Amino acid sequence: MDFDEQTCEQARLNRDARFDGRIFIGVTTTGVYCRPVCPSPHARRENVRYFPSAAAAAEAGLRPCLRCRPEVAPGTPAWNGTSTTVSRGLRLIAEGALDESNIEALAERLGVTSRHLSRLFLRHLGASPTTIARTRRVLFAKQLLSDTNLTIAQIAMAAGFGSIRRFNDVFRQYYGRPPSELRRRGRPPSLSEGEYVLRLAYRPPYDWDALLQFLASRAIPGVESARGGVYRRTILSQGCQGLLEVTPEPSVDMLRVRIQLPRADGLLQVVTQMRVMFDLAADPELIERHLGADPLLAPLLRAHPGRRLPGAWDACEIVIQALLEEHCPPRRTRELLGLIAERYGAPVKFGAAQDLSYTFPHAQALAAADLDDLPRPAAQTVRAASRVLCALDGTTWRDQLLTQLRTVVQPEDSTLQYIAMRALDDPDAFPATGWDVAVGARSPLRAAAGWQSRVPNWKPWRSYAALYLLDAASAG
Repeated sequence: MDFDEQTCEQARLNRDARFDGRIFIGVTTTGVYCRPVCPSPHARRENVRYFPSAAAAAEAGLRPCLRCRPEVAPGTPAWNGTSTTVSRGLRLIAEGALDESNIEALAERLGVTSRHLSRLFLRHLGASPTTIARTRRVLFAKQLLSDTNLTIAQIAMAAGFGSIRRFNDVFRQYYGRPPSELRRRGRPPSLSEGEYVLRLAYRPPYDWDALLQFLASRAIPGVESARGGVYRRTILSQGCQGLLEVTPEPSVDMLRVRIQLPRADGLLQVVTQMRVMFDLAADPELIERHLGADPLLAPLLRAHPGRRLPGAWDACEIVIQALLEEHCPPRRTRELLGLIAERYGAPVKFGAAQDLSYTFPHAQALAAADLDDLPRPAAQTVRAASRVLCALDGTTWRDQLLTQLRTVVQPEDSTLQYIAMRALDDPDAFPATGWDVAVGARSPLRAAAGWQSRVPNWKPWRSYAALYLLDAASAG
């Protein structure tokens, strides 16, 4: 756990939202665990235990609170400061590595024994990998029970359970009652068939406007848009086309995500990707306390708190965009990406959006295409990038991507850093020099002699520092 018991106790008594999702509070007399913001009366100190994750509380035999709903807590940044193996393991679990496999297979992918992997998880997170994966599925199922009109059978499939019987058994273990008893009495607003609305929490502050502006400047025509305070895009999930729409609800520190998919069984992976794409597990207080120690960055953080990393729906889009921008200005790059989507992507047939017409093609489709519609240099770039992506091992592609691009395509280092930040969700990449932040007329770095020596001090949050510097260089 990152915090001592005195700090946790103070957070509990103050119902401190800064600790929401970072600690969970177990009450031994009721057998329930809560979020720090739970409005229930405070339990006596001797009856309270603190846990670093919901899974750890579940492993201790406690049930989730029905009042504060741990399933809607902000994502935990538990991997920050943990071992590399645990960080990679958490990422693979979030991608579904234990949904249809076992801990031995996960450990093999991570290059350790299953026994050692379990020890690492217990030491850093207080729960085994299996419990973390199962808790993730159960809590998501509870959110669907409360916030959608899906049937129990649909929820079981959407949350990654292989059968309704398995879902009912596990749900009883966690909540002490069958899922049918926790069905929300008041039904959600009427939605179209295949339409779902979920709210995903974050830790404030959250600079939505800055994130949206970043995405808007790089939005692929026909695939995504970011304007009027709303981000929208087409998606392809488990072979099904769909649409996403994301808007902020700052009064409750949540993003409202509207999903249109013909089948519900892909919802868990869609929501998981949304949490990553919009950096919902970030801990702005921790990041800004670290970066704010540098006098160069401190005024930027004070002026625009809550900057988030702009993630990606699909790594293929980011890799191709980054490589094209080495040779084309941003506007021309967007035109080429729109052309690629129109000529080689799939027309959207599900959902309604006048300006979103195509899904971006997979790397396999681009590697097999003739690409005659593109200028020759662009076609060569797209073909080389697509072949690299196709050749990657599906279980370890994150570890291979930058190395293979460096070997085959030989991009600039700043391009690789940009890909790491957006496609690999790396909080410690530093692509700033690739955006001409260092030499921009309004860049804070312009007047900072020897600024390169300061960059190592910004670890492990250099991606955030780069975004703040980009904002400052672009201001005015």
